[in-house]
Amino acid sequence: MEKENIAVGLDIGTTKIVAMIGKKNEYGKLEILGVGKSKSLGVARGVVNNITQTIQSIQQAIYDAENNSGYKIKDVVVGIAGQHIRSIQHSDYISRENSEEVIGGKDIDLLINQVHKLAMLPGEEIIHVLPQEFKIDGQSDIKEPIGMYGGRLESSFHVVVGQAASIRNVGRCIQSSGIELSGLTLEPLASADAVLSQEEKEAGVALIDIGGGTTDLAIFKDGIIRHTAVIPFGGNVITDDIKEGCSIIEKQAELLKVKFGSAWPGENKDNEIVSIPGLRGREPKEISLKNLSKIIHARVVEIVEQVFSEIKAYGHEDPRRKLIAGIVLTGGGANLKHIKQLVEYITGMDTRIGYPNEHLAGNSDEEFSSPLYATAVGLVMNSIENKTQSAVKLETTTVPEKVTFKQDRVFEPFNIPNVTEAPTFEKVEENSQEVKEEVEEVVFKSESTENKIRRSFFDKYVDKIKEFLDNAE
Repeated sequence: MEKENIAVGLDIGTTKIVAMIGKKNEYGKLEILGVGKSKSLGVARGVVNNITQTIQSIQQAIYDAENNSGYKIKDVVVGIAGQHIRSIQHSDYISRENSEEVIGGKDIDLLINQVHKLAMLPGEEIIHVLPQEFKIDGQSDIKEPIGMYGGRLESSFHVVVGQAASIRNVGRCIQSSGIELSGLTLEPLASADAVLSQEEKEAGVALIDIGGGTTDLAIFKDGIIRHTAVIPFGGNVITDDIKEGCSIIEKQAELLKVKFGSAWPGENKDNEIVSIPGLRGREPKEISLKNLSKIIHARVVEIVEQVFSEIKAYGHEDPRRKLIAGIVLTGGGANLKHIKQLVEYITGMDTRIGYPNEHLAGNSDEEFSSPLYATAVGLVMNSIENKTQSAVKLETTTVPEKVTFKQDRVFEPFNIPNVTEAPTFEKVEENSQEVKEEVEEVVFKSESTENKIRRSFFDKYVDKIKEFLDNAE
């Protein structure tokens, strides 16, 4: 029997950390085997600011996912986000010595190495190199250059750049949690894989992923990624505003936002009031839902306007560019009532909420098709592409000997501060479904040059990070 291709994604967010284990079923859909979720401590605006707390939060999520699934996690594909991320458009070319020979993999490698020489700001590194159109001897709009003749091979690239130290800190946290890093993906790209259709990417779409600490933007047109940006605000600033505006504690502010919050103040009547228990024997506090909506509305408008100015800047860069056809909202912030209507009102564009359910198997728990899990689902999809076995099944007969990960990870679930009492997130229910059928080997079509470039660049980059972490020890 062939080994199953078990994939693991790790979404290190500002509010929560999600470890998701999955595999492709016989229909090519993603079957989720287990999920672990913990309150994210030590991450602010997508950037690690406390290594110890982040390691503990990762270990909690990994431990839960393993218990939930009966699999032991070996390696993960992790999402990279944070306000240090920026993107640039860059064109590069190579002149081939022998134009009588067809263009092959070596030529593509030479072209990638040219991009590596791009001058960066101090402390920055290239994370993603995403090829757009190729040109051969001036002939443009070539999607697949391999196998063609030509002397000058040229390509435009979307290059994503980030702070080397921030990315290495994430690598350090993962390694210290007792697992390996098998890949890195920009979080908005992972979310896009999970919620966008190929037709939308062709027509032109802006994906807005509203997380706890940041709001990520990815713009696609003609099936190609055109622009990425990270806005350093998310759902947490809305919670902070409610906390300050209503003089209540953060836990209550978060619950108010989730249960009663709306981005459209006109929806609430003046007499709609919610009562909050007072602290330490004080009188209960009464809060008007209209005022609550006004507070939320003001901050959401600010976030959406910042994102919209990024979308407009993309359209204005080149007068020949057509603006995109619509917007897709995802991430935890997309669950806010009436946010779709507000985004349509501000931007004048068709908007929908993006759910990752299109790629999930029919028997998946409904909870996982929430926009909250879009990034995690996308990261598992990325991990599946690596065709590795990122987790191994724990045999029930040998559990006592095999479950050594608690010790080798120095993991004590009861010592983690506040993780088990996270006010906002319920414990993920145990997924008791046993997978009975055999998984057929998925037949992959020959990989496109675009994917080869992405993958070869990534393999080199992940190896570079591993080498750095090994040398640092």
